[in-house]
Amino acid sequence: MNGECTDILTELESWYTRENGQYLLEVTRVAVADLLDTSFGYHILQLGVTGGRPLCQSSPINHRIYVAAYPGVGVGLLAHADELPLDSDSIDTVIVHHCLEFTPNPHQVLREIQRVLTPQGQLLIVGFNPYSLLGINTYLRGLSRQSLWHRHHPVTEKRLTDWLHLLGCEVQDIVHLYAVPPAGGGKLRQWLTRADAWSQRNNLPLGGLYLLHAIKQVSALHRPRLQLRSRGERLIGLVAKPTGAPTPTPTTQTRKSTGKGDTAT
Repeated sequence: MNGECTDILTELESWYTRENGQYLLEVTRVAVADLLDTSFGYHILQLGVTGGRPLCQSSPINHRIYVAAYPGVGVGLLAHADELPLDSDSIDTVIVHHCLEFTPNPHQVLREIQRVLTPQGQLLIVGFNPYSLLGINTYLRGLSRQSLWHRHHPVTEKRLTDWLHLLGCEVQDIVHLYAVPPAGGGKLRQWLTRADAWSQRNNLPLGGLYLLHAIKQVSALHRPRLQLRSRGERLIGLVAKPTGAPTPTPTTQTRKSTGKGDTAT
């Protein structure tokens, strides 16, 4: 992503520290956690918003990589989203958090994500819904050429679904969040929060945010899969860890056999 898009992401990360942003982030984390329960493997990757607010903390996958074009809290790999220094078919789950809508070439970014994703790998994309109250507000703010949101180009669910189909990814589900932004305080805020929860349970398409879940269906390349390593020639900017190669996530049967007080490693 270029410098302008980086500035927009910085502003968005700042927005997520405010009251409504924290509410939306928590709602998104809960929705992502439900999908990550069925995601297993060796490596999980997050692109887009970072700022120390990851969405994959609940993932059973141990090795988590946070990618950004500039240094920041929790960032382990410095790279552009349209040119990832990763092997093909090497990442089991990818989370795209407001990344496609802040880049001049979202389709190229999506192709690069599809390349590094393993066959049957999970793809979770979080984006703004332009056909919502939040989307209208974002559009109005972008009318001013001095606003950073003037360079915000949301990707609709339909266009995203078409792109993924061409890339051999099958969309499993689309969840809509944040249909009724909380406002005010006291009883008014409580009522708006309940209305937003009702909208999410019924998955109304007017949510300000969408969470798209897709699976890569194309076959892998005919070559042995290489384990990711924290070396310069494999992962540019990845923070080296003293531990050995990451271990695979335990199977569902193994996890069920643990006691109630056990914790996952």
